[in-house]
This record gives sequence, C-alpha cells and structure tokens, in this order.
Amino acid sequence: MTDFGSFGDVHVDLDDEYVAMAEIRRPPHNYFDMHLIGSIAEAFEALDADPRCRAVVLCSEGKSFCAGAQLGGGGDVRALPVSQPGRHLYDEAVRLFSTHTPVVAAIQGAAIGGGLGLALMPDFRVAAPEARFSANFARLGFHQGFGLSATLPDLVGQQRAMELLYTGRRVKGEEALAIGLCDRLVSQADLRGEAHALAVEIAKSAPLAVKSIRETLRGDLPARIRAATDREKAEQERLQKTADFKEGVRAMGERRTPNFQEG
Repeated sequence: MTDFGSFGDVHVDLDDEYVAMAEIRRPPHNYFDMHLIGSIAEAFEALDADPRCRAVVLCSEGKSFCAGAQLGGGGDVRALPVSQPGRHLYDEAVRLFSTHTPVVAAIQGAAIGGGLGLALMPDFRVAAPEARFSANFARLGFHQGFGLSATLPDLVGQQRAMELLYTGRRVKGEEALAIGLCDRLVSQADLRGEAHALAVEIAKSAPLAVKSIRETLRGDLPARIRAATDREKAEQERLQKTADFKEGVRAMGERRTPNFQEG
C-alpha cells in the first residue's frame, strides 16, 4: 500500500492491485461542507490522472459514513460553509460527479441527508446491516439536495424515491439491499474487505473498456446533477427562510416531533 497523499480531510492510499482507498477523516459523523466535497473531488481528479489507479473505494472513519450537514438548533446551517464568492457546495458536487474512475462506497453507518447524496455518487455501495439511509429533508422543512432528485429515482424508481423523500424515513441495510440503495450487504467486520474485493474485480478488467462503458451508462450524469442541483439550491434557499425550516431543525436538536405550520 502506497501513501498517495492527503487532500484536506481525505486521505488516499494506493495498492499494487490498481485500487485506491480514499478515506474521509472527520469522525465520528463525517459532517460535510463545501471544503470536504471539494477535497474528495480533488482526490478523485488526481486519481483519474494516475494510471496506477483503476478503481476507488470511498470509505470513512468513525460511526457514520456521512451524516450530512451539521445543523444548528436555531434553524441556521452554522457549521456548513455552503458557498464562497463565485463558488457553491453543489459546484463541488458536480465536479465530483464529473470524475471518471469507478468508485465503490463502503457504508458502515448513517448516510443521512446530503450524506445520502454523497453515498449515491459512487457506482456501487457495499453496506453493513447497521447502515442507515435517510433523505430526511422534509422532516426538516427543507428540499432535498446533492443531486438526489436525479440519483435516488435512478436507483429505487420514481415511486419509492417519492416515498423516501416525502417521509424522510430511515432505511436499514437489509431493506436498502432489497430496494436497490446498496448492492451488497456484509458484516461490519468484512465491509472494507468486500468493497475492496469488488474494486479489485473492476480493476482486473481493461481500464479503457471500463471507462468507455461507464461513459455510456453515466455520461450525462454530471449534466443531470447540474440541472438537479440548480433547482435544489433555489428551493433550499427559499425554504431556509421559512418558520417550518427553523422548527424542523429545532425539533431535531430537541429530539421531538416537529410542529409544522406551513409558514
């Protein structure tokens, strides 16, 4: 295993089987912001340019795969720098979706909200039974983001996607496998090994052929993510100003059922 380097809070190792392990290091919950998504994109772009890498495993330290944005109890997104002059979180997401090397995610715990969006970026997901998937935006009085408007229906179908988005309910590992949110279900102890094994199987195929096939199957995905996130961003900015959003975030912090008033 060769130390490929660190990209912000993302560390990458590259082995002699043409597989890179890209690990997010913001334990225990790996909350994201614009800088973290940009760091993952930077790492993946560097791996795209390196002929020693033919597949990537995306994993994370700690209890959760990615618990999304860290929301403040007063209805503000205090710990989430979503933009800077001329740049937005979703610009980094489009950049990430535009990379070319196949990716396998190892999902050991929660993939919640925008963290679910990040989990659906890879080509495949290997999950543990303890994994929990949730598009909990409506329970916060918010609109979904991170391109889930495009990726979630692709995986589970339009009707199931609407159910998951309208209700925000949590899906555990066994159900995730049954409905297509993940591709393999293995014990927590075997999770990274199984994700790596799948990546090795991909890396054994002809890399030009794999990239060509991937381009055929996913080629328009970055454009669809751009269109989806443009809509998602506008709706999130609108709904973030509402009393319902403040109540949803406050209720989450207080661990109670929110009392929404359509305001």
